[in-house]
Amino acid sequence: SWIIIGAALLVIPVIGNLLGWDRATVGCLLLTAGLGNTSFVGFPVIEALYGDEGLRYALLVDQPGSFVVVCTIGIWIASSYSSGSIALNAIVKKILTFPPFIAFLFALFLNLMNLQADGAALTVLERLGSTVTPLALTSVGMQLSLNYNGVSLKALVAGLSFKLAFAPALIFTIYIFLMGASGTIIKVSIMEAAMAPMITGSILAITYGLKPKLAALMVGVGVPLSFITLAGWYVLLEYVL
Repeated sequence: SWIIIGAALLVIPVIGNLLGWDRATVGCLLLTAGLGNTSFVGFPVIEALYGDEGLRYALLVDQPGSFVVVCTIGIWIASSYSSGSIALNAIVKKILTFPPFIAFLFALFLNLMNLQADGAALTVLERLGSTVTPLALTSVGMQLSLNYNGVSLKALVAGLSFKLAFAPALIFTIYIFLMGASGTIIKVSIMEAAMAPMITGSILAITYGLKPKLAALMVGVGVPLSFITLAGWYVLLEYVL
């Protein structure tokens, strides 16, 4: 996740400059093409393909990876690209007061202290947690329209190409060709890199006014399209590894 967002910060602004995109379009694609849907889509796909072992690796990709990236670098991107420039202390404040980041720190504290919820508290938390995915999908879905008026199709194609093809190809090259690594953990890492754009990244882009229609289409088109591209990456990995 950290490698991919780093690559996005290097590549997408260059493409945007070449194609004449405004800052809002670049910021939108950084938040959507640069961040993967490693949990909502990633967890069930990885568990189905690689079982419980794969799911354990997927959790490591998502929590200290995608989730922390969106809570830190994602907030910085959203803040800076929506306002043009913003003071460092203001960005730090936004990160530290971002509710998902606070929840992540609290969960990390509970794990370090070996504290677990049980009984009625666990039931309440499970019921609340079960609402996250439908609420996130509804938030994006309400912004989704197949009316492409006002949306740059070049930006949409470029963003999806980066997320579904370039990002996994980059991780594939680094882990397999350069490092010579293999095993389930490598397969999971590459498959997670190939996931569709992150819903939370899209919500951030919409919230900060960074091309809401484009952000919604990146998820709305990217998620169903990713099932086709994921199948291709899975076949390739089974052949290579």
